[in-house]
Amino acid sequence: MGVELKEKGLVEKVKLLMAVRGYKDKDRKVWSEGVDYVASHAEFDDRILLRVITEPRSKTGIIGKDFVNEMAKKLKDRDFNMGFLVGRRFSKAARDEMRKRGIKMISERFMPLLDPKRLYFAMQEYIDALCLSKCGFLPSKECECKGRDPDGHYSCKVRLINDNAVFHFERGWINLLERDFERLIAIRNEESLKQET
Repeated sequence: MGVELKEKGLVEKVKLLMAVRGYKDKDRKVWSEGVDYVASHAEFDDRILLRVITEPRSKTGIIGKDFVNEMAKKLKDRDFNMGFLVGRRFSKAARDEMRKRGIKMISERFMPLLDPKRLYFAMQEYIDALCLSKCGFLPSKECECKGRDPDGHYSCKVRLINDNAVFHFERGWINLLERDFERLIAIRNEESLKQET
């Protein structure tokens, strides 16, 4: 089973963070206990390591301090400017060590704060790409989109997510906006898989 399928939620969080912060995906390497995404910032020359742990060593599934120490060594040896360690759950010792070493954490329950406007505008880029891929054009007016009929019934998931995102953004409901974006990422991944086969 591929990492993308096994830890789909964590991978979607990584892709969400990369899209919102303007990180460009440079490389992806699968290793025995996870997958490393190497990215760079679009405006700067920073190198960023986003390490997703899919196979924690403990029977409890909690990621320990050993992973943090290994990542800190890799960040230093490979001259990375920043690192994110991504996993379902972390021990207290691991969280404390990440704070000491300046490694950012993403977990099942925790995601770094994202600027709502940047989040919303990054979503719009995904929506535009999906509209082009699914329908072959970008509607310039609401009436040009056939994803919702006059009675308010949706035939397109992208249109439904877009309308929900507008509502969530207007109300400042960032957690729901993040979930909307994660759903878009999942749809885009499905579309990519269809195109590959």
